[in-house]
Amino acid sequence: MSDLSGLKVASMRSRVSRDEWETRVNLAACYRLVHHYGMDDLVYNHISARVPGEEGHVLINAYGMTYDEISASSLVKIDFDGNVVQDSGTGYGINHAGFVIHSAVHRAREDVACVIHTHTPAGMAVSAMKCGLLPLTQNAMFFSGVGYHDYEGPAVDLDEQRRLVADLGGHVAMILRNHGLLAVGATIPEAFIHLYWLERACQAQVAAMASNTALLFPGEETVKKTNERYRPGQRRKIGELEWAGLLRLVERRYPGFRD
Repeated sequence: MSDLSGLKVASMRSRVSRDEWETRVNLAACYRLVHHYGMDDLVYNHISARVPGEEGHVLINAYGMTYDEISASSLVKIDFDGNVVQDSGTGYGINHAGFVIHSAVHRAREDVACVIHTHTPAGMAVSAMKCGLLPLTQNAMFFSGVGYHDYEGPAVDLDEQRRLVADLGGHVAMILRNHGLLAVGATIPEAFIHLYWLERACQAQVAAMASNTALLFPGEETVKKTNERYRPGQRRKIGELEWAGLLRLVERRYPGFRD
């Protein structure tokens, strides 16, 4: 096995378009934010982003790097069939399971620019509950609904792709039963905020259900009204306000993501 302990990645900035470089920077920041908020799982899981102006191409992490060391240049460009279009020279390949899940969503949903999948304790806990996500908190009521996909084993079967996208439908989030969480967005900031709110909703639900006391459910009309207040057009775009501050956080805590 190659010695990858002194990992160094040459800059990709001069080798890609300006729009792709901006996407790479935002995607690297998203990886580090997922790490910062404790939503990563060693070198596993993925965040992918569509490459602007390149049909059928997405950026994804090199399989073997931790989320806190992902940089703009370390990301690997692949096509929807999992072929590497542009390697980053890390010495690592890509995780086939990541390609199966992410390429399926990108291929089926042209409105999706970013896909995030996680295995957090709270997310996995809710994924194992028959009740699914409950409208116990404002965070949960942010979602008009979420998709549910039954566990079929590690996602390496291409035939599962059609069932994944059918279960996601038009939702911005999906709970992978006995597995974890998935969130999508029209932008990288939007996908991250969707995941963040879904994760917080799961954390609150797990804590509430473990309290061994009767749960208080808001009325149906209140749930509906709350969700409507968060729909596109009712407020600013999701992620529009938060992202600048989140980038400053990454600059302070995880410098190097722009490399």
